[in-house]
Amino acid sequence: MSYLKHYPEIENEIIKCMKCGNCQAVCPLYKETKFEGSVARGKVKLAEAVLKGKLEYTEDLAKIFETCLTCKACSANCPCGVQPDKIVLAARAKLVKERGLPLIKDLIFKGLSKPSLFKTGMAIGSKTQGLFLKPTEKGMSPRYPVSGLQLRRVLPKLADRSFLSTAAEENKVDNPKKKVAFFTGCTTNFLYPQVGEALLKVMQRNNVEVVVPKDQHCCGVPVLLHGDVNTAAQMAKSHVDIFSKLDVDAIITVCGTCGESFSKHYPELLKDDAEYSAKANKLAEKTYDFAQFLVDILPIDRDVLKPVNKTVTYHVPCHIGRGMNAHQQQIELIKSIPGIKYIPLKQPDRCCGGAGSFSLTHYDLSYRVLKHKLADVKSTGADLLITGCGSCRMQLTDGIAQENLSQEVIHTVELLAKAY
Repeated sequence: MSYLKHYPEIENEIIKCMKCGNCQAVCPLYKETKFEGSVARGKVKLAEAVLKGKLEYTEDLAKIFETCLTCKACSANCPCGVQPDKIVLAARAKLVKERGLPLIKDLIFKGLSKPSLFKTGMAIGSKTQGLFLKPTEKGMSPRYPVSGLQLRRVLPKLADRSFLSTAAEENKVDNPKKKVAFFTGCTTNFLYPQVGEALLKVMQRNNVEVVVPKDQHCCGVPVLLHGDVNTAAQMAKSHVDIFSKLDVDAIITVCGTCGESFSKHYPELLKDDAEYSAKANKLAEKTYDFAQFLVDILPIDRDVLKPVNKTVTYHVPCHIGRGMNAHQQQIELIKSIPGIKYIPLKQPDRCCGGAGSFSLTHYDLSYRVLKHKLADVKSTGADLLITGCGSCRMQLTDGIAQENLSQEVIHTVELLAKAY
């Protein structure tokens, strides 16, 4: 049974925690707040009480569980192998089951779960964003202060046309070596379509056919992370239906969170569903970050790469590194490009504080986490800051603009595309 729906399945994780406090040393939020409820040890204790029915929903309790980046630093560094991120998700799911979602979240998630409605809303948003956002030197900024969108914040412009509305569904090549399906994710589709275009270019140059299913939509992880397990499961089923019918060698992603949705979350969400469980597991087995695919599965011909004379550094997104374990392949691709001078960050895998919607709901705390990353980036003197996640890109671009740094932030696949 799935730990997201049945307490006994997560109990083994909880009892492994010996309350040693090692998680304090790596938790980005604890470093800023010094609040025990911010760190895994505190949340594990509270989650145990919630899941056993000893603690009922309160606003303060919900806020404690919301204050987590799900960056997995605690899981990666726990000497007992505890996975506190799973425990937090189980507790969030239990609280939502008991109390339901706040009205605003409920409306947003209902929109996300209805692809046609969501796509229409984003298309309208791209045409009307000037009413709410004003262009600045480094992006867009809010015209009016609202929670999570302070006037100083720098945001990306919604693309005039989404990637899915312009990309061909079948991208064929002569003498194909492999055939893959591309799951775009929301940031690539609506904010950074150039990432999707770069991915298609790289795959074409390596004789890989790419299928881009037009009916794909949000992966559902934002919904899951807020505890709405039932809606997330319905979104998972939709994608299992869409991608299972494709005859492809792999499913590739350009976002660690989206990659984790297929490789880890869908099998867990659909674990108890006789119709979908096996299909979800089959998809998980052939899901790769694009860099894993190019390094481990294909691999690419590096002799044809052209020089890109830039000094670069690389931020490891939490769900690329600790989630999909694909960061080494991304770094390998970066280093393989002629002309690149690679300067590593002192703490490349330290969370940037973005964590999807966390930077919207906890902007000030999120920015305090980000400032450590920005200081690290500044010390490299790099021209380009490379990352493999659209959400991290948004967060880092905002910070670089706020601190008047000179780096441009681009996706790893965009850098690779420059070499073709």
